[in-house]
Amino acid sequence: MSEKGTTEVKLRKSGKIRNKLLIFIVPIVVLTIIALVFIASYLSEKRMTEMATSELNSSLSNQADNIEAWLDDNLQFFATAKQTIEGLNPDDEELQKILDSYYGYNKNSPEGLRIGTADGALYKASASELEEKDVASSEWFRQGLTRVNMAYGTAYKNAEGSNVISASGIVNYGDDSIKVIAADVTLDKISIIVNSGVKMTDASSFLVDTNDNTILAHRDKSLVSTTLSDTSDNKLLAGIATAITERNFTSLTIGSYMVALKQIQGTDWVLVSYIPTKVILSSVQQLANYLMITGIISVVIIILLILFVVQKVVAPLSHISENISAMSSGDFTIEVKSESNDEIGIMGARMRDFVQSMRHMLTSISEESDKLKQESETSDEVSKSMYDASQSQAEAMQQLNETVDQLAVAVNDIAQNATTLATVVADTRENSEKADASMKETVKISQKGREDMEKLSHAMDGIQDANTRLVGSINKVGTASEEITNIVSMIGEIAEETNLLSLNASIEAARAGDAGKGFAVVATQIGKLAQTSAESATNISNLIEEVHKLIDEAVGQANASAESIEKNSDLIHIAVDTFDQIYNNIQASNDCIEEMIRDVEKVDDVATNVAAISEEQAASADEILATSQNMVEQAKNISSNSQDVANNSHELANTSETLSSHVQQFKI
Repeated sequence: MSEKGTTEVKLRKSGKIRNKLLIFIVPIVVLTIIALVFIASYLSEKRMTEMATSELNSSLSNQADNIEAWLDDNLQFFATAKQTIEGLNPDDEELQKILDSYYGYNKNSPEGLRIGTADGALYKASASELEEKDVASSEWFRQGLTRVNMAYGTAYKNAEGSNVISASGIVNYGDDSIKVIAADVTLDKISIIVNSGVKMTDASSFLVDTNDNTILAHRDKSLVSTTLSDTSDNKLLAGIATAITERNFTSLTIGSYMVALKQIQGTDWVLVSYIPTKVILSSVQQLANYLMITGIISVVIIILLILFVVQKVVAPLSHISENISAMSSGDFTIEVKSESNDEIGIMGARMRDFVQSMRHMLTSISEESDKLKQESETSDEVSKSMYDASQSQAEAMQQLNETVDQLAVAVNDIAQNATTLATVVADTRENSEKADASMKETVKISQKGREDMEKLSHAMDGIQDANTRLVGSINKVGTASEEITNIVSMIGEIAEETNLLSLNASIEAARAGDAGKGFAVVATQIGKLAQTSAESATNISNLIEEVHKLIDEAVGQANASAESIEKNSDLIHIAVDTFDQIYNNIQASNDCIEEMIRDVEKVDDVATNVAAISEEQAASADEILATSQNMVEQAKNISSNSQDVANNSHELANTSETLSSHVQQFKI
């Protein structure tokens, strides 16, 4: 490659690194500055809003305090006048003098004090021009009836059309009539406090009566005495009306205005103060503009600094690029310089070490390639000799493999036959053991059957004895029934004789006439009793005859049962003898089976040993066969590998020549 081409590569490489650094660093710096500007603007806006809210609330509290102080001063004056009148207990003339003395004394109440009664009388200062057509229905009178102490009521328009509030209360000075003392206070002073007490520039305030949302004081005279409504076209007034309805007397933002509300203590009034948001945020916007300009200037300066730093950092890489280009063309005669101790300097030092290592490595490769060529020729000759020897060994191992294979087949047949014999003997032993167990169980069952038959024989003997005793008992019952029959016959004869005697007695009583009537009745009853006894004796005789028949049947059945029991007893004795013979035969069979099991166990041991020996021989034969097969395979592999070694030797010789030609291309 020419020097010009190397220079172009260097410039192209440097330009790419610089562009990459700028692509990554510049957007990050720009985004960071933009984020800082936005954060600073947001924090400034938040802080300015908090300060404005605090200042607006402070101004609102100051105005509310001034209004409350002014109202309290006037109310204190009116309360003192009320106490004075109540303490003096004046008559009408003295009351008039007192009211005249208070006229003009308080400039906030130019009409002075007045007193109204429930019957419509009105007491006022002589110089007062106040007129009341119906004192009892006036606003100030109705409000005063609801409280004992002087207190302010709701604002209203007086007869002259001015907005006033009345401080009124019940007054009592000696009689039982209902009287209300009152004094009107104009709202002019409150309007001055509301309109001039705002500390913030461009801020405004107004006063609202929450009873009917009437505006009592406002800088705009046209809004005074109007009513706030949440349906108003003015979004600010509609929002304030909603807040008052919801009793939300806090700082809030309505449209483009910041609004603060505060209730005046002791009244139903709410003082509202508001200021346009743009007035508060104007300084914030100006600060944001300054920050944006500063950010743009900072971005430009930072980009220039980045370009300068990147250029200084990338410059040493040009020398490294030249060296890399030389190495890529195979020139390792270059000298790499490392003049710094940073990452680029470390890179140059490592490249210098790499060049030196490559020089030594290429020299070693050139020398080793010559040795490799000589050794490959020697390996080629050795591999040919190994190939011939491996062919002979493979043929011999193949013959040995066939012989071992035949031996393995024969041993496997013996092992299979011995295993079959052991299996058959084991099955015979198991069957013999099962037969022995079954025979033993049969012996036990026959023994138990013999014992049960003996028990049955004894039981049948007992049944026969019981049946004999039953026949004797039944015969005794028959004898007793015959005696009862004789007794019943005797009772029947006595009843007949008694009946005859009663009949004779009746006849004799009839002969006796009236003297024998009582005896006739007795004779009649005796006759009836004799007849009843005869009938009962007849029934008893019939029943005894039936019992006698049943006893005869029971005796016959008992005799038949005795004969059957006797026959069964003979059969049971015969069965007992038969069970004895069965038991003896089973016992003899059991002894024979046990002897057979012992013989089978001996055969089983012999068969098991033969099977084990055959299996061991079969396993040994399999191992010999496997070994011979492995040897055959290894012999074949040796032959194949010998051929591969020969082929690789040729390839290795060619490779060493190729490697030498490649190494000669480098300059060291």
